[in-house]
Amino acid sequence: MTERLSTTTPRGPAATAAGDRPPPARFAYDRHTWMEIAHLLANFPASLLGFVYVVTTLSIGVGLTVTVIGFPLLAAGLMGARQLGKLERARARALLGVRVDEPSRLPMRGGGGFFPQLWMALKDPVGWRTVLYDFIRLPWGILTFVVTLTSLFVLWPVLPFIARGLANADRAMVRGLLSPSDELERRIAELESDRGIVVDTAAADLRRIERDLHDGAQARLVNLAMGLGLAKEKLLEDPDAAAAMVDEAHGEVKLALQELRDLARGIHPAVLTDRGLDAALSSVAARCTVPVRVTVDLSERPAAAIEGIAYFTVSELLQNVSKHSRAKSASVEVWRSSDRLLIQVGDDGRGGARLDGGTGMKGLADRLTSVDGLFVVDSPEGGPTTVTAELPWRDRTDVDTTARASGAVRRL
Repeated sequence: MTERLSTTTPRGPAATAAGDRPPPARFAYDRHTWMEIAHLLANFPASLLGFVYVVTTLSIGVGLTVTVIGFPLLAAGLMGARQLGKLERARARALLGVRVDEPSRLPMRGGGGFFPQLWMALKDPVGWRTVLYDFIRLPWGILTFVVTLTSLFVLWPVLPFIARGLANADRAMVRGLLSPSDELERRIAELESDRGIVVDTAAADLRRIERDLHDGAQARLVNLAMGLGLAKEKLLEDPDAAAAMVDEAHGEVKLALQELRDLARGIHPAVLTDRGLDAALSSVAARCTVPVRVTVDLSERPAAAIEGIAYFTVSELLQNVSKHSRAKSASVEVWRSSDRLLIQVGDDGRGGARLDGGTGMKGLADRLTSVDGLFVVDSPEGGPTTVTAELPWRDRTDVDTTARASGAVRRL
């Protein structure tokens, strides 16, 4: 098994904390020290603005909750606090180098009406954490402003160390209260990104099917109709020519049927529905230009969607082997490990495969990532190439079984 390297970027405060640490403080005033000093001096006006906004918003909003406008005002205040948090994250990012992800937006434009959206804004955890941040920051802003300003004139030799300690406390506050630390928020952001990938992929597949139908089978059927029309006109005056035209039309029908079968196989092959991954992958391997050894070790079939993704992943990878690898042999292995379906495709070709190499690898990685999968390419120059894909295992449901049986009946 090759070493697995994730194709996704780690997210969250734990992943970014190690990457935004400044170099150690020194007696000499470097760029990082001056930026920290600027941030500490700006703490007082920024914290004063936030404190005044929070106190005013809460007092007016809570005080008017006995009327019909109290809760909407409070919700608007929380949404405004979100904007203050965005400014503080930008300030910390520019002056302290703290890389904090932006929290996911509230879905305020969706359906549900006014009151569900009002309740969503009132219980917004990001807004309330920002309110807490701005409320406790005023004394801290005064303290850091006074200490930093005084140290500039009195304790300037050790000011870099003082500034570093105070700035580290600021970094901790920003990460603790202004970062999307809630796992649910990060998960929502990931799902929003994955949904976009799925939508784009589905749209591209529909365009491909439409193009194949228009340029292939549809064109042949048009030629067939024209040929049969000409044959009908010549049937009485020149039977031999009409017979030749009918013969030619018969050939066109066979070609159109073959193109339709190929198109249907590209959408979802019948052998995959009827017999599962083992037979379907063996069929794909038989069409590869190099000998392929297929090993499928599954005691049961996964859900139809996972099975389809696995099939098309292997199919695309074997096409790359045929077109680009110059390999003499290849192998496909599929097995289950706990709650994951693992796929490994290898070849002894020239190597050098990359996600950005224009061979469709990036699209495969995006598709697998959209379903919580993993896609890893290990392909040094000169080969060999090993591609490992992981998919979440989902048990096959009764709906999948019924659909498979219905498809078999229709084919009969």
